[in-house]
Parts: sequence; structure tokens; C-alpha cells
Amino acid sequence: MTRILLADDHAVVRTGLRELLKQRESISVVGEAEDGDRLLSLAEHTPADLVLLDVSMPGPPFLDLLRRLRALAPALRILVLTAQPEDQIAVRALRAGASGYFTKDRPFEELLEAVRRIGHGGSYISVSLAERLATSLEGGADSAPHDLLSDRELQVLLLLGSGNSVKQISAAMKLSVKTVSTFRSRLMKKMGFATNADAVQYVTRHGLAPRDS
Repeated sequence: MTRILLADDHAVVRTGLRELLKQRESISVVGEAEDGDRLLSLAEHTPADLVLLDVSMPGPPFLDLLRRLRALAPALRILVLTAQPEDQIAVRALRAGASGYFTKDRPFEELLEAVRRIGHGGSYISVSLAERLATSLEGGADSAPHDLLSDRELQVLLLLGSGNSVKQISAAMKLSVKTVSTFRSRLMKKMGFATNADAVQYVTRHGLAPRDS
């Protein structure tokens, strides 16, 4: 029996997943979370094997949440569910401890296969993402400018690109305004941006803006 935690801020998504998953005798949904803080609490107090984790939830920034989950519950496997393009943060998510990365436009039967593989100790990524990873490891990939940013700088870029102020980013990332301002200055220099509007345009142009999942 694979015990699953569902983490998505959309109640209708959690309900749909729960109803579909409970049709499988080998799967049990043991908890649900609508934000990152609730998920961390569940992971600490609810025995589970796998979490289906949405990228865009309230609470700690996604990559920070991943690392905190791994530290809090090392045995808990993580399958990332997202409406984002695969190449946005997939590689960083896998490096941060995710066991799989699954886009929400894929069929439910494919999701079940991903759950089965990860539940048995394996991993799951699409063929296209596997090819990207292989190319990246070979050093032959043409990197996008944002690939050169650190994880924190990327998080700040995505939040800036979504129209957030430094103060709002500070609250979202649970960092001081001074620290966020430092990350902003670094990424603006690396990316060659002059204003926040440049960040918004870049994030939009490269399909990095969060989508309604």
C-alpha cells in the first residue's frame, strides 16, 4: 500500500486526485495540504510514502519547501505536479530531492505509472526531460540566461516577474528586505536588467510566469 499526501492549493484539484486515486486498492490518501506550512506539519506527523506536490502553493518558496521536506522526512518520496513548462525548474527540483516531475497536462494513467514507479523506490521523468538532463550533463546544452542564477536568485526573479515588490518577496521567502535586495541586485546584474519591468518582460517571454493550475 502506497500512502500519499496531496499538496495543492486548489481544493477541486485535491478532490479530483483523491477520488481517482482511491479507486486503486494499492493507494491510500492519508492527508491533504493547501499550503507549504500545512504540508510540513503533515510530513512530520503523518506516516506517508509519497507526496504529490504542486509547484505553486502559498507558503515557503518551492525549492526551499522541497529541501525542508527532505530534511524533515528523508524517506518521503516527492513527485512534483505542475502546470509549468518542464524546463522552468525541473532540473533544480530533481537536484533538490524530488523523485519525479510530472506536468498536469499528461493523462491520469501516466500519473499512476509515475506513482507506481516512485512508490517502489524508482523515479519518473518524461522522455523530453530525460533528454534535457542528459544534454545538460554532457555540457552541450544552450543555457538560458536564468539557468546561470542561483536557486535563491531564480526564486526572486520569478517573484519579481510576477509583479511582486521586494517587500512582498521578503515576506514570501521569509528573508529580510536587505537580503532580498541583495539577491535582486545580483540577478539584475547577471541578467543585464535595468528595472523590474525588464524582469516581468523576461519571465513572460520565457513562459516562466506561474499558470493557473
